[in-house]
Amino acid sequence: MSGSLATLTGVRAGEREQTATPVRRRRRLGPGKPIRFGAAIGPVLLLVVWSIGSAVGWLDPRVLSAPWTVVTTTGDLIADGRLQSNLLTSTQRAAAGLGLGIVLGVVLALLSGLSRIGEAVLDGPIQIKRAIPSLALLPLLILWLGIGESMKITTITLGVFVPIYLHTHNGLRTIDSRYVELAQTVGLSRWEFVRKVVLPGALPGFLLGLRFAVTAAWLSLVVVEQINSTSGIGYMMELARTYGQTDIIIVGLVLYGVLGLLSDGAVRLIQRRALTWRRTLAD
Repeated sequence: MSGSLATLTGVRAGEREQTATPVRRRRRLGPGKPIRFGAAIGPVLLLVVWSIGSAVGWLDPRVLSAPWTVVTTTGDLIADGRLQSNLLTSTQRAAAGLGLGIVLGVVLALLSGLSRIGEAVLDGPIQIKRAIPSLALLPLLILWLGIGESMKITTITLGVFVPIYLHTHNGLRTIDSRYVELAQTVGLSRWEFVRKVVLPGALPGFLLGLRFAVTAAWLSLVVVEQINSTSGIGYMMELARTYGQTDIIIVGLVLYGVLGLLSDGAVRLIQRRALTWRRTLAD
């Protein structure tokens, strides 16, 4: 009897101990849920700091114009038609160079990624080009092509195709070999293999390279438009520098930044839609 009582007492004590011990919640290790309009928080904070600095006199307007001055100047440039005309020219140049760079980068990546001979011939020179900034080639391109549109678009193309090639090539080489063996087993033709295995497998790498490429396009455009151009946002900024018009220079810089941010946002949206099957920390 005493043994049964001791056992019962021990069971009840164990139950009380378990009840008293708080249940530990599992700690979330990921970054958490996406913040709505989170991409706009950083730029808005930057604008707030800029506005406060201008309002209290921390920023000299001769060095950095106030946001409201930039807005007024933008309105004047739009009323004159100068902003629309130069923006159209810059967009056409960036789009032409980006399009040519994407085509060139993808074709070279396919030739190098699907053939050992292609890799031996192409990969080395492209890695050399990767180590040489496109802007360092400007003097040579000016000698070869002059200072016209061909030189500008070629410079943008050279800045774009390298990230497209690198990330697409890496995406090709990281395709699971089991898919290749399966394609051989079911007897896929070369074109079917490229369409059903290679292109879907390389898509994540290509889209990542595209994000770098759109940024490279705008960076190259900033420089080439300030070399004896007669139109474009860079030309407008260079002309403003000559006359000491800081507000117009800031308008150009803000415009370049907005164009780059919108371009990257568009690629990220495409990336999210095209790669819905992936589960990552960003989800």
